[in-house]
This record gives sequence, C-alpha cells and structure tokens, in this order.
Amino acid sequence: MNLIPRIGRQLAADLSSLRSQFQHASQPSQKRFFTPNKPRRAQHQNQHPHYHQPTPNGTKSTNPEMDRIHQLYRQRNRSTAYYTISVILGTVAFSYGSVPMYKMICQTTGWGGQPVRAHGQSPSDQPEDITAKLQPITSAPRIRVSFSASVSDLLDWKFVPQQREVRVLPGETALAFYTATNNSDKDIIGVATYSVTPAQVAPYFSKIQCFCFEEQRLQAGETVDMPVFFYLDPDLLNDLNMRGIESVVLNYTFFKARYDEQK
Repeated sequence: MNLIPRIGRQLAADLSSLRSQFQHASQPSQKRFFTPNKPRRAQHQNQHPHYHQPTPNGTKSTNPEMDRIHQLYRQRNRSTAYYTISVILGTVAFSYGSVPMYKMICQTTGWGGQPVRAHGQSPSDQPEDITAKLQPITSAPRIRVSFSASVSDLLDWKFVPQQREVRVLPGETALAFYTATNNSDKDIIGVATYSVTPAQVAPYFSKIQCFCFEEQRLQAGETVDMPVFFYLDPDLLNDLNMRGIESVVLNYTFFKARYDEQK
C-alpha cells in the first residue's frame, strides 16, 4: 500500500520538472533580436567605407577621400576642356592666316618656285635701290622666258598667254600679257597663283607688277588682258646654281574663289 503513494509522488515531481523545463524553453531569448536603435541594415551601412553618416539636419556629411577624388576629376575635365578650346581656336586662326603668310614667305624667299616681288626690296628701301638693279648686263647671255597658263576644272574661263616667250638680259625689264575670258553666263571671281621653273631661278625672278593673288572679277562673257611686268635680278650671275640655265618657264593657274562658289 505504501508503494502506490510513493509512485504518485514521483510522477508529480517528474511532471513538475517537465513543466518547468517547457516554460523555460518557451521564453524568448534577448540575444536573438537586435535592439531598435541599431537595426541590421544600419549596422551594415555604418561599416561600409563610403557610407555617409546622416547629420542631425538631414544632410549627408562629406567624405574627405571622396571629395579629393571628385576634385581631381573636376580639375582634369576642366584642363581637357581648355586644351580642346585652345586647339580649335589655334586651328581657326592658322587657317585664316596661312594664305597671307604663305604669300609673304614665297614672295620674299622664292620658296616653292614662287617668284619674288622686287627682289631684295624691303619697306625701307628707296626707289633708287631698285633702279640700281634695273641695269641690263649686256655682257651676259640672254635668257629665254616662256609663258604657260592653266585653269581649274571648276572655273569656266579661258586663260592663255598672248606670247609664247621673250628673251631678256639680267637686269632688263620685260612686259608680257595674259588674256582671260569668262565663258559662263554669270559673273565669276577668280584668283591666280604662279610658279617658276627651274626652282633655283625663283629668287631672282622679280615681279614689278602682276595680277597674282588678287581677286579678278569677270562678268559673263567678258575678256580682259592681264599684264606681267618683271625682270631677272643681275645677282643670278654670281650664283653657281644658275650656271648653265638658259630658259625659264613662268606658269599661272586660275582658281575659282571659294566664297564665290556659295553664291
């Protein structure tokens, strides 16, 4: 009889122990949850190297390292823009100044087979200095000067020399004529360029008057005579490169003015 109460008490103790363990296991653990002040996403953002901590007024605080990088890129972009603008402006200025510069250099040095204008003359020279060169050297052989002409395919002109050749002494002046005819039914502006061959003669081929590098406007069907007044500088007799040269060719080529093509 004493065995049954003992078993009942043991069962009651076991049930009480199980109830206590179940209640302890069902209670929430504080370590499994994050505090409301520091959520998981906020913690990750704070740990990111480029995260900007919000300031009390709602704006982002600046990162010194990122600011330096941004400033460096802004300086590079600004420098690139300045260089690009400078190159564009320099190219435009060079394109406008290249033609007058080329004309001045060629007329002064005879470079590229271009005759010079009044060889040896400078703005400070007196007319007597030029006339001193205009003394024919009768002891020197005469040099044959031939004339040729050509016209650009875009220019509807007929352009020919009136004489095939002349023979002149060094220091002797000569006058030649070219004839130009506008074969189109509208007014056209043309510009002529010239060259002398052989090239070593160019520095001594001096023009007193010519129509080169000047705009020539011809009306529809108009014909004009264009003179060339020139002489060969006597200094060519002292140039070793001029020995054996007995003939010279003066060639003119007419082109249509570029701005006239837009009309």
